This record gives sequence, structure tokens and C-alpha cells, in this order.
Amino acid sequence: MRYRINRPIAGRRGVRVIALDGGARAVIERLSSQPWGHARFLSVAEPRRNTEEQGWVSLLDTDGAVSTLAVELADADVVVMVATTGGDAAAASIIGAASTVRAIMTAGVVVGAGAAASQTVAVLRPLARVLVVSGHEEDVSDLLSALRA
Repeated sequence: MRYRINRPIAGRRGVRVIALDGGARAVIERLSSQPWGHARFLSVAEPRRNTEEQGWVSLLDTDGAVSTLAVELADADVVVMVATTGGDAAAASIIGAASTVRAIMTAGVVVGAGAAASQTVAVLRPLARVLVVSGHEEDVSDLLSALRA
């Protein structure tokens, strides 16, 4: 991809790519094998039933190591939430709110189509400053490249 300014973004701390469901986890696992700069690929460890305990969303990296949302956001300047048609609404809400409080830019990518994707879009719309809805997982890679992840 060509950029008008072809050098790394100064001060970039890191991009956190967080899968909100099993389908999205498979997408980010495939993407994580590509060369990235400061991106970490994570998934929600267990479904959330409510939005209490805001900082205590458990996350797994692609190697299976456990972390928490608070730890991951400490060194992040961009959060990309990835969902298929079964995105975890409570986790998305917690991640979006925690990112907003820390002034971290948020983006959402919904990979899917139809009514099920519409429900996931409705969940992510108020939480993500940028929202991409696509039937192709390659668009996740394109967004990450544009963010210079």
C-alpha cells in the first residue's frame, strides 16, 4: 500500500485488534501471521453477560496467553474490534467505553451479511468511530494496513 508520507507514524504505541466472537477469532488468527508493526491480536476469552467490572474483560492472544483489557489499553492508541454475526455485545460495550475514557481511537469491522450482521452493526455503531461492514475478511487486513498496524 502506498502512503503520501512513507515512514512509520511517530509516537505510535500500538494497535489492539480484538475479536468479539469465535468467527472473528479465526479471522484474526489468520491475519496475525502477516508482518505487522505494533499490532497485537487478541480475542475475548469468555462471553460477557453484563457490562459490570469494566476493566476486567479477559483477553487471549493468539498464543493463548491471558491478559486483561486494562493492561492491553495501557500501551494502545488504536483499538479495532472485529466481529462476525455473533459479536459479544457486552464485551464490545466495555471495550468501547474503556477506549473512549482513555481517548483511544476505536474502529469496528463486521464480517458478514444479512440480518445477523445488522444486529452486530447495531451493537458496534455507537462504540466505534469508524465502522466497516463487509462480506470479505480481507477488508480487515486493508483497514489494519491503512492504520499502519
